[in-house]
Amino acid sequence: MADLVLPLEPWVREILRCPACGSTLADRAAADGSPELVCESAACARAYPVRRGIPVLLVDEAAPATGTV
Repeated sequence: MADLVLPLEPWVREILRCPACGSTLADRAAADGSPELVCESAACARAYPVRRGIPVLLVDEAAPATGTV
């Protein structure tokens, strides 16, 4: 799965954290090629969608990150 970089301001990128556990988030592409932010905590490992360039950091919208289930 390819890594990608979302077009976010550096200061915004620095403060984004997983709303479920507080860990940092990594930029990735989902299986369908769409961008997502993935929690870097192995215990949490949630993938948050990015819609129209905006990260949707809602736990209810998150899915298990690919390869974690």
